[in-house]
Amino acid sequence: MSLSKHINPSKLIRESKDKKTNHHNYNLTGTNSDSISHPYGARYGIISIPKFHLPSKGADAQTAYQLIHDELALDGSPSLNLASFVQTWMPEPANKLMMENVSKNLIDQDEYPMTQEIHTRCVSILADLWHAPSTHQAIGTATTGSSEAIQLGGLAMKRRWQERRKADGKSIHEPGPNIVMGANAQVALEKFARYFEVECRLVPVSVESKYRLDPKKAMEYVDENTIGVYVILGSTYTGHYEPVKEMSDLLDEYEQKTGISVPIHVDGASGAFVAPFAHPKLLWDFKLPRVVSINTSGHKFGLAYVGVGWVVWRSKQYLPKDLIFELHYLGSVEYSFSLNFSRPAAPIIAQYFNFVHLGFEGYRAVAKDDLKNARLLSRALEKSGWYTVISDIHRLKVEDHLQKNANNDFDEENPENYEEGLPVVAFRFSDNFQETYPEIQQKWIQILLRAKGWIVPNYELAPDLEKVQILRVVVKENTTEALVDRLLEDIIEVTQDIIKQDSSTNALSLLGNHGRKNRDNSGRMDEGSASEYSGTYSKQC
Repeated sequence: MSLSKHINPSKLIRESKDKKTNHHNYNLTGTNSDSISHPYGARYGIISIPKFHLPSKGADAQTAYQLIHDELALDGSPSLNLASFVQTWMPEPANKLMMENVSKNLIDQDEYPMTQEIHTRCVSILADLWHAPSTHQAIGTATTGSSEAIQLGGLAMKRRWQERRKADGKSIHEPGPNIVMGANAQVALEKFARYFEVECRLVPVSVESKYRLDPKKAMEYVDENTIGVYVILGSTYTGHYEPVKEMSDLLDEYEQKTGISVPIHVDGASGAFVAPFAHPKLLWDFKLPRVVSINTSGHKFGLAYVGVGWVVWRSKQYLPKDLIFELHYLGSVEYSFSLNFSRPAAPIIAQYFNFVHLGFEGYRAVAKDDLKNARLLSRALEKSGWYTVISDIHRLKVEDHLQKNANNDFDEENPENYEEGLPVVAFRFSDNFQETYPEIQQKWIQILLRAKGWIVPNYELAPDLEKVQILRVVVKENTTEALVDRLLEDIIEVTQDIIKQDSSTNALSLLGNHGRKNRDNSGRMDEGSASEYSGTYSKQC
């Protein structure tokens, strides 16, 4: 028999079970054996937990909890998940508040008027934070996250473009609308284009453009059918902010020459909750008239748990009326301009909790601490000589570098003295390391760190730079200096171990092929079911 044959572990379990006997359905006491109280796991301690069919009989609540709780223990630790931008911690009073309101549906405005009032307050606070000309004229809504918010921002731009074309007596179908974005765009931006039939024009990124949108190159893709430009305040690849002001200025010049007005939607999924506090002088928001809408994720640097995003338009004129639905439902007249109907209210309440609890100074303190710890890790990695950091938030601006050399009172903790960006550390093996140890693959660092509990992704950059692999750490509120210290020790340790191992190639290649995989393919899409990879960032984010 061949040792390389495919082995199905589920089949092995089924074939290895004890065989049931049929002559006794009851034990000596006459009690149904299924009703006996087992010390752990009840009947699912000795038979398979339901996976593909609804069981004929259920288990008591405590047993069901224990079984699912134990299986979920196989997940990674959220506090060590440095791959995700999503917030994984809130203070206990916030947890209590969310549990008290976990059963509320935000769409039931008549039934939960105070919850709707809190939603409206959040929109107004964000409009003011992002310098909308008038918070009374600005309009917005909560979403499930930035992905939904981006779809809404794109739809509004598409509809306004269609209205202009019709008013000018031009076709909206030939050649049809397009939208411009950097090739480093997160997959949600490309989803908008594909789902809503808009040509996606991806602008190549380069080392010179700092791995992000190059506004001058972007202008080569703009024409009269461009519904807008997506500009990203915080690339998911490297954390770099895209230059919103430069893009806006170039589009101003384009309008002066052609008469064609192309708006900007700022994807501030992460940066819209960092820039106002860490980089208040940066021009990126509604201070620029060309910025018509902004989205953000409340569950990222908005510091709420997962499930809340926001989109805000600078004024009502930028949200076409035919995207707003008037609903005569549940006893009142309600208005909806989101992609789904029902929505949990608890994450919105958690967002408002943060606004009240932290205030501007609290958010600024969190942003400064995040960036300080990200700078610490960046500098330490570069000092090792083994790694090159390609994110720039630890690099002084030119003018501040000169000031530091001339002034002993220079404030090294002020994030405004450094290049703007998210608290993200994107790094790779240094050129010298790769030349010295060409047989060592960078993905092994991810694998060995995962063995220590850390979740640090290794992935390729955007098209034209896809041969460059980077590791990325997202520094969040609960990524304390103590954790950064421990992480650095583990990175140095695993790197040293790889260097020392004589047979590292064979050993680690084997290890790399045996990460935890989904054992059951039922209900999953087969490999090749999706369209061809376009390069936009579609990994864990």
